[in-house]
Amino acid sequence: MRAKTSVTLSAELLQRIDRADSNRSAFLERAAQAYLAELDKARRNARDAEILNSNADRLNEEAADVLDYQGLP
Repeated sequence: MRAKTSVTLSAELLQRIDRADSNRSAFLERAAQAYLAELDKARRNARDAEILNSNADRLNEEAADVLDYQGLP
C-alpha cells in the first residue's frame, strides 16, 4: 500500500534527483530504503562489536593458548 506525502527539499537537491531519475518518488523510496538498510547494518555492527568487546579478554586468552599449543609466537 502506498501513502502520499509531502516533503520540502532544496531546489539544488531536486535538480540532482531529477538528473538521476525521472521518477522522484521511486528515487526517494530507493534512497530511503538504502539509508534505512545502512542504519540497520550500523546497529548490528555496533551490537556485534559490543559482544566481542565484552568477551575480548577471554577470546584473547583462548587465542594465546591455541598459539602456545601450536608452538607459534
